[in-house]
Amino acid sequence: SHAKEILHCLKNKYFKELQDLEVDGQKVEMPQSLSWYPEELAWHTNLSRKILRKSPELEKFHQFLVSETECGNISRQEAVSMIPPLLLDVNPHHKVLDMCAAPGSKTAQLIEMLHADMNVPFPKGFVIANDVDNKRCYLLVHQAKRLNSPCIMVVNHDASSIPNLQIDVDGRKEVLFYDRILCDVPCSGDGTMRKNIDVWKKWTTQNSLQLHGLQLRIATRGVEQLAEGGRMVYSTCSLNPIENEAVIASLLEKSQGALELADVSSELPGLKRMPGITKWKVMLKDGQWFEEWKDVPSNRQTQIRPTMFPVKEEEKLKAMNLERCLRILPHHQNTGGFFVAVLIKKSPMPWNKRQPKVNQKLPQRTGDTIVTATNSEDGSEDIIEEPILAENEESKKMQKLQNSDTEQNKKEGVCGPPPSKKMKLFGFKEDPFVFLPEDDPLFPPIQKFYALDPSFPKMNLLTRTQEGKKRQLYMVSRELRNVLLNNSEKMKVINTGIKVWSRNSDGEQFGCAFRLAQEGIYTLYPFIHARIINVCIEDVKILLTQENPFLSKFSSETQKKVKDMAMGSIVLKYDPDPEKPDTLQCPIVLCGWQGKTSLRAFVPKNERLHYLRMMGVEVFKAKRKEEESESKTEEEVEYKQAQLEEGMDVEDKERDLVAKTEGETGEESSHTPVENSAMEVENKTEDLDQLSKNANNHVS
Repeated sequence: SHAKEILHCLKNKYFKELQDLEVDGQKVEMPQSLSWYPEELAWHTNLSRKILRKSPELEKFHQFLVSETECGNISRQEAVSMIPPLLLDVNPHHKVLDMCAAPGSKTAQLIEMLHADMNVPFPKGFVIANDVDNKRCYLLVHQAKRLNSPCIMVVNHDASSIPNLQIDVDGRKEVLFYDRILCDVPCSGDGTMRKNIDVWKKWTTQNSLQLHGLQLRIATRGVEQLAEGGRMVYSTCSLNPIENEAVIASLLEKSQGALELADVSSELPGLKRMPGITKWKVMLKDGQWFEEWKDVPSNRQTQIRPTMFPVKEEEKLKAMNLERCLRILPHHQNTGGFFVAVLIKKSPMPWNKRQPKVNQKLPQRTGDTIVTATNSEDGSEDIIEEPILAENEESKKMQKLQNSDTEQNKKEGVCGPPPSKKMKLFGFKEDPFVFLPEDDPLFPPIQKFYALDPSFPKMNLLTRTQEGKKRQLYMVSRELRNVLLNNSEKMKVINTGIKVWSRNSDGEQFGCAFRLAQEGIYTLYPFIHARIINVCIEDVKILLTQENPFLSKFSSETQKKVKDMAMGSIVLKYDPDPEKPDTLQCPIVLCGWQGKTSLRAFVPKNERLHYLRMMGVEVFKAKRKEEESESKTEEEVEYKQAQLEEGMDVEDKERDLVAKTEGETGEESSHTPVENSAMEVENKTEDLDQLSKNANNHVS
């Protein structure tokens, strides 16, 4: 409902203001909706970043884009990279794995699809977003956090060897298979040459030859973890067949009928596409072309692999249906170049089907490695090498393999026992995820104060600290809790959970030490039965534009409701009136604080601006060259504090800093405007500026 309001605002306000506008003597082209994206939810603009930033005429539009992006209501992204999540066809009950997720634009689309029904706080599905690069994982967290979902977990693994996870199903452990997998693999990026000048300088045929093996390993690992009947989308921003059709053909050949390419020609009508190709040649850096594997000289066989060549047998090639792949060419609809293939898994992968133990080939000894030969479909032998073990260890290993039938059944999808290597940890050491115990004394006062529904899933509450006072309470869905509890040893989790409560020392005297957090309010709201004040649109405007308004400024109905309520954290709810179509037509839930004589909203700056825009309030402020510090208002200081709280939550790294600012926020919240003197606020401005800078640096 919020997306529809933003669309309405864009069309009727911002786009209209761009009409007949000229920048540097050139007429501004109107943004166009992408015809193939459902419900007009994607738009394309030809305005360059430089023009958007530098032109005073476009400043209002630029501020709108930046502000709405910050609070997760819009995402800016290459048009073609929006295609894979759409073709993945995600439903709210699906378990989704995003294998190479950073920087997170596609992940955001997946989360959005899980929450298709805004009235369901905890969809049954979830998204596990993985990336191999620790630093890029934090970028991913920042992107995902904007969507405030309890159903996303960010993990840090090599996608080609991402571990099998286990979940508890009715008391027994089972391997987790995903309903949907997005496999947007690392690629040479030659499809981005229109916007990425580096491609012209650095491109060589070697790039694809080096990446092909990794791409095939990641895709293979993906299909191993896919549930039967599940869908995996493989995509690259390259047009090189060695990174595209060659990987898909090799995967289909290895699968021996377990996989098939889905025909998606009827999906995304309006998208101009080309079919996948069936014939191509392989080229070396020095310009040598090869049409078949047998032509490759032995000294080049490490660079060029058999899987890079097209399939020669006509029947086999026809059965693969490679023309079902999608190739998006840049000149067809003014986009980047892109490749997409949609795979359906019909049965387990052949190497995962358990053979009777007697018929298993015993390893042959060769020198100092064990080599297991397995016949592949074309008659050639695939050689799997393992480090050799001492004689007695080897026999023990074989004995163990034969005696662990039940164990192997649990781990279907794993070829032999996993290596007993200790996981290497890179980057930051993450704080633990500690679920609240059943009898934690922390919870009953919260339950009583907010009159939480008996169905509230308190087992899903977690903190990030094992010792000392719990400052923040986070929440995950039941399904993610299951994943976290059963895989803590094998999984490196960077972030999960949505903040729902923050400790507030002032709140203790009113019966509850925790105030509601705006990030989690849409998840929590369905379970809260007390401390809710229904407000009209005029009240919402006052709450969002004034720092700490007196109760006398609100409507008489609001004043009556507040009168009988104890001081402390509250929920402010606006319900749209369908009979007044000109007013805001999406529900709004805000966190607030009720003082003795005042009422205030605890909402981050960009979210405030978002709601005000949707209500038709002009929030644009032109940049002024004179010293801004002189004109800083109490409202701006509050915005900074809220923003800081938001930013720091991204990594949960600077605990003390958060505690400090939240302490200030909590203290202020129970004061009346009379006590809240402007001088105090002026004095805090400089400190907050510094804190805000630190936070922003840390987030980026």
